[in-house]
Parts: sequence; structure tokens; C-alpha cells
Amino acid sequence: MTIRTGGFALALLFGTTLGAHAADVVGPYETAPAPATEATVDYAGADFVFELGIQGIVQPEYLGSEDYQIAPSAIFSVEYVNLPGIGSFGGPDGLGFSIGPSFNYQPKRDSSDYATLKGLDDIDPSYEVGLKASYEWEYADVYGDVRYAFGGGEGFVGEFGARAIARPTEKLTLKFGPTVSLASSEYMDTYFGVSVRESVNTGGRLAPYSPSGGFKSVGLEAEARYEIFTDYFITAEGTYDRLVGDAKDSPIVKAGDANQYYFGLGLSKRFSLDLF
Repeated sequence: MTIRTGGFALALLFGTTLGAHAADVVGPYETAPAPATEATVDYAGADFVFELGIQGIVQPEYLGSEDYQIAPSAIFSVEYVNLPGIGSFGGPDGLGFSIGPSFNYQPKRDSSDYATLKGLDDIDPSYEVGLKASYEWEYADVYGDVRYAFGGGEGFVGEFGARAIARPTEKLTLKFGPTVSLASSEYMDTYFGVSVRESVNTGGRLAPYSPSGGFKSVGLEAEARYEIFTDYFITAEGTYDRLVGDAKDSPIVKAGDANQYYFGLGLSKRFSLDLF
């Protein structure tokens, strides 16, 4: 397994608001209140609670690749939304139902960079935009997201999963569970298909192949999240995906690797806004 480093960087500025409250003052015979934690922070009056941050990711250079690269990625998640006249979703403690945007990015695949892909058409970067919904209990959660890809690749792709949750301390949360992904035939054909012309261009190394939509991968994911300061979090996560079905049978994957690994380490900050 080879790891390469991407040649670009991102910068992100975090803002912090500090305040003192008279209610926090304790008399000489009163019991001091417990310090605020991720589960006890008071967002009374907030209509929109979200997290913003940046992370570094080790990921395959292309879907089905046996080579890896390091790239930056943004962190954005919605924890709570209150819409007057409609209702609220999620909560400051992260429990309950929540819904928010889902984004993903597939880097450019330049076939001339890989001996196994020479002769195939290049694929421009793809941008995936959609929605993610989840429901979290104290010791488990379920989630799903669906996105539409445009740019180099087009079509729908989505992931679904369920995770067990452990909270060893007030500031540390651990999650682990299975995942499954699906994709439309257009998406699958972009990344795993080989046209007759492309097969000829490879000298017959890669046979013509036209995949159908359906299951793309199954796997496992693990996440550790720690609140280093109030509203500041560091998150480490790892995912193992095994390409399955028509994706696994692609000559592109057979020349690469059906086992796909992802590792991420990020820093994020929680923000709350009073909109209404």
C-alpha cells in the first residue's frame, strides 16, 4: 500500500465567545455546579447548533485503488435546528432525530498516472451534495445519507449504518458499527466501467465492462471523539470498506484492490446561533 501526499492546503479560522454569568457564582455554603460537558451545555434560545472544522484524511487515490493519498477535508455537521411553525430537530446533547446536509468529494482520476489504468479516460473531480438523517440514543445510533454527484461523475450514491456507542467519560465518545453503500448505474459506470474503446486503448488488459447500480460496498467504521475544551473537539475515525457486487467484479478493481481503507483526524468547534 502506497501513500502519497496531496499538493494543497486549507486554512480555517475559529471564533470563540467567552462570557460570565451571575448564575455561576456560588455562595460559601452552596454546592458548586458541575462543569459544562458535551451533554450538559445549555443552548437555551439557540435556533441553529452546528460544528465546523477541518481534518486530514488518508484515502484511496481512486475508487478501487491500492495506492493511497493524504488530503484535507472540511468538517460540517448540524446538531440542532429549530424552525418556527415547523418544529425542531436534534438537540444540544446530540440525542434524538437530526437532519442536515451531506457532502463528499472524489478527486480527479488521471489514468496516465497509473500503469494499470493507462488507456482509460480521465475522470474530472466529482462533487457530491445531499442530505443526511440520523437518530441517536444513549448507546446506539442509526444514520443514512443520499447524495447526487456531478462533475466528473454523475448519479446517486448513499451510505447507511448503525453503531454502538460507549461513553467512558463525560468528554469521550466511542462509536463502532457496520456500514453499507449503494450507487446508481451512472455512478458505477463512471468509476468501475470500461467501454469497448477504452478496452482497445489498454491493449485488452482491461476487458469491456458495464456495471449495474446497486450495492457498492460493505464495511465497518470506528470513531473516537474527545472534547478537549468546551465546544472544541478532536475526532479520530477509521473505515474499512469491501467493494462488492458489480463494483468488485470490475477489471479496474481486479487490477487494484477491493479492500478500501480510510483514516481521518480532525479538529472542530461547535457554534450556536439565535436566528429567530
